[in-house]
Amino acid sequence: MKKIIALRIILIIAIAGMLFSGYLSFWEVIAKSCPIGGCSSLLGIPVCLYGFTMYTIVFIISLIAICSKKK
Repeated sequence: MKKIIALRIILIIAIAGMLFSGYLSFWEVIAKSCPIGGCSSLLGIPVCLYGFTMYTIVFIISLIAICSKKK
């Protein structure tokens, strides 16, 4: 598999992860309710925010890699 295809797949997975964890983060932080039942927190921060942050970092890194490959 070519590297650019792998980067695009990673980008798509990161977008899906950002959407899902962003949805959970919205309900946990803004609406103050958990749509999936019991939500947990680590060091006082909802775990879904950690997931959103990590997926955003992966998204940015893969986007930078894709843009640098096109040049």
